[in-house]
Amino acid sequence: MSTVTAVSGGNRRLYYWEEVTENWSTPRSPSNAAGLPTWAEHGLRALREGLGREPGTVAGMRYLHRVELTDTARNAEHMPRSYQAEHAALTLFGLHQHGAAKPVHRPGTGLGSACQALWLHQAADSQKTGGRRLTTEQERRTATPVQRRLAAAATALDLDELVHHLRGLVPMLRQAEIGLDYTRLHRDLCDWLTPHHGRVLRAWGLQSTGSPADAAESRHGEKDVAPAYWAGFDPARPDAGAELAALRSGLGEEAGTVPAMWGYYRTTMGSELRAKGALTRDLIAEHAALALFGLHQQGRKQSMHTPDASPGTACRLLLARNKNTDRAALERRLGVLLTSLDTGELTHHLRSLVPLLRQADIGLDYDLLRKALRHWDDPKRPDAQSRLRSTWDRDFRRTDPQT
Repeated sequence: MSTVTAVSGGNRRLYYWEEVTENWSTPRSPSNAAGLPTWAEHGLRALREGLGREPGTVAGMRYLHRVELTDTARNAEHMPRSYQAEHAALTLFGLHQHGAAKPVHRPGTGLGSACQALWLHQAADSQKTGGRRLTTEQERRTATPVQRRLAAAATALDLDELVHHLRGLVPMLRQAEIGLDYTRLHRDLCDWLTPHHGRVLRAWGLQSTGSPADAAESRHGEKDVAPAYWAGFDPARPDAGAELAALRSGLGEEAGTVPAMWGYYRTTMGSELRAKGALTRDLIAEHAALALFGLHQQGRKQSMHTPDASPGTACRLLLARNKNTDRAALERRLGVLLTSLDTGELTHHLRSLVPLLRQADIGLDYDLLRKALRHWDDPKRPDAQSRLRSTWDRDFRRTDPQT
């Protein structure tokens, strides 16, 4: 038996933040400059009283909830997740709306989008006051206070910790007059630490690092892709080690769910897909390639991104440079890699090959690798896997006097 009456659907009652926004009016008097009806002012006061309090313990908030509890739920030791999430969203809304001249509930503005707008706002203010302007690539690599706060929220281990971090972000948004879709935030809070957790993280990360150019498409119908991180990597850069550690943290993790990697993605994606936290083939391939590059480059003084070096070419060079390498064992390893059934299996076998290449200072073409990971099991490209398999095998067996 369900303990909560559903609030979704076409006939649901509006959430409190939606009611406040719908009933917002022009200023009526000096004492009510915000244009809020009296009932909304009382409600917002009750919401602020709920900050840091347990759901269901603030009498003034009970009538503001739209998630309805059954008797069973009221008598349970813990309130249902959806009720707890609504309590959190309500209190954050009360904090956000306090003293604001306009409604702060902005449908369509996800948390990541709001944080990106806040970052742009702060960057503009910094330039006005004579702050140093960073290059685009430096901006991607430099974590701002806003991005650090968002990343901290994204790594919260429970709902209480998440709300604690969001309470630090909301006043910054209010000060910059940036709103937030509280209906979406409520859904995100409901999905926290559930099977939908990855979608929430991806949406925040993709929104916070997106740009208007993401909607552009090339003449061939494929999205334009900015130069990848590995293409401009400089091992001598002071923060190179920290960046590579961030990339390695993505090994074995789902694409878009590792906040430390958000600033390194270059995959373009339309705003609608970003808002949904879509797990696209492009993103999966770039995530895998970035994590492998972080593993490959670790401790090396020269870039391991080597144009035209396929896995077959790299294995051939490994045999040529290291006479102690067991050819039969290496052929078996390459054979297992070439017979991978999908991108996940291919990534797994590349992960075991990369340390051998790193030890011998042999690189890989990571642009080529990203494309291979993108197309390996794409049903729209049924011949891609066999073509790549044949090419890599031919690269391995090719006779090259220079090697």
